[in-house]
Amino acid sequence: MQSTTVRDSMTEKPTTITGSAPVSEAAKLMASENVGSLPVVEGDELVGIVTDRDLVVQVVARGQDPDGVLVSEIYSDRPVVASPDEPLDAALKRMASEQVRRLPVVSEGRLVGILAQADVAREAQAESTGQMVEEISKEESR
Repeated sequence: MQSTTVRDSMTEKPTTITGSAPVSEAAKLMASENVGSLPVVEGDELVGIVTDRDLVVQVVARGQDPDGVLVSEIYSDRPVVASPDEPLDAALKRMASEQVRRLPVVSEGRLVGILAQADVAREAQAESTGQMVEEISKEESR
């Protein structure tokens, strides 16, 4: 029996943003796509990830203008990532240990997809999905 890989569960062609975009654009994309984070790309290369928490803590809470702050000023440049061919179980363990709900999927530096809790819930067995969600949700996500 072949084991499930990240590729089997990931969403291909996720919505992305560039570092040169204003934070207000990131917020609008997150709202329209109903997501809490966006991969930050230059071309098709992943350079980071920006989260709704980044927007709130680094822009809104400081009273800054979301139209005047660029994504490049606030994104995390060391996102936790997955490889499309790695076992899904390994990626789930990484999500739990790093307390993240979404993993950009990268092949040779290029963003090829994103693995989210919802993707995993559709593919994984009910028991392991419940355990994964519980582990990820123990602390505030990044």
